[in-house]
Amino acid sequence: MARVRKAQGRKGEVIAEILTDFPEKFDERKQLWLLTNPETPKESVREVQLDSHFLHKGMIVLHFAGVTSIPEADALRDQVVAIPKTERAPLGEDEVYISDLIGCTLVDVAPEPPQKVGQITGVDRESGPVALLILKLPQGREEILIPFAKAYLRTIDLDAKRVEMALPEGLVDVQIP
Repeated sequence: MARVRKAQGRKGEVIAEILTDFPEKFDERKQLWLLTNPETPKESVREVQLDSHFLHKGMIVLHFAGVTSIPEADALRDQVVAIPKTERAPLGEDEVYISDLIGCTLVDVAPEPPQKVGQITGVDRESGPVALLILKLPQGREEILIPFAKAYLRTIDLDAKRVEMALPEGLVDVQIP
């Protein structure tokens, strides 16, 4: 639902980037979970109670029960605020949750044979009219951006953690230093 960015205020509040298209769902939720590592949620989950929240400059300010100081709030930095998958709002046929894309391998099916591009580590929804997939390349350190455009998308297999796209020639190469 959100990613904690930093402490906000003096009483333990945090400001978080909204990751959901349904921010109004915070009104319905008191029980949430904090994930220190979204790729391995079972090993890094902490249940929290939401005391209060409000929208602020395109983000959301959250206050969790028991978090009462700036150092306690700072300790939550970069954690993901989540709910169980079974409680998520239903999506349309052509829609997918960002959290389901994280950890998927992107494969470019335009060349023959298809080529593994990298692993999806995030999605930037703020940079333009089309969301950008943030990929870590198999070689290690470099990250590249791929437009998550319907024109490129061929299949998403969440069970296999695989996204297939037919990318324009040179899109990946031009981003590698």
